[in-house]
Amino acid sequence: QVGGFAWENCGDRTDPVVLQSLSVAPDPISIPGSLRVSAAVSCGKTMASPLKAVLVVEKALGDLWIQLPCIDQLGSCTYDDICTILDNLIPPGTTCPEPLLTYGIPCHCPFKAGSYSLPASDFVLPDVELPAWMTNGNYRVRAAVSSGGEELGCVKLTFSLQSQ
Repeated sequence: QVGGFAWENCGDRTDPVVLQSLSVAPDPISIPGSLRVSAAVSCGKTMASPLKAVLVVEKALGDLWIQLPCIDQLGSCTYDDICTILDNLIPPGTTCPEPLLTYGIPCHCPFKAGSYSLPASDFVLPDVELPAWMTNGNYRVRAAVSSGGEELGCVKLTFSLQSQ
């Protein structure tokens, strides 16, 4: 049984993108609800489009971990270019949303080399209709980002989800 929130880098030691710190509260995460996040990332090189992201999402079923499929862009999905997705969410030329703007964290490619940190910031998780398979339980997610076949960074998360 996986307890609360945990994270670790799962990439090669030489990966240019490394998660330095990450904290999330409350634990378990409630939907709807408020989420307080703080994070720090170091980026050893500029990352430009196309940036491929591969997510593997698993849910605990007793002692087994079941990989969840990719349905409506949720679950174990491969995104061929997260730069394009970001451009669709936040049109180029518009300012980045808070708190990214305040802390100088970019929301569009290319992402310049450097260190980025987000002090404890609150985000509202709306009451969204989650797919039936995203129910209460323990999850683990592996996210790997690559460009041109070169892995840039990888992180593993474990967390509990509780919908109200």
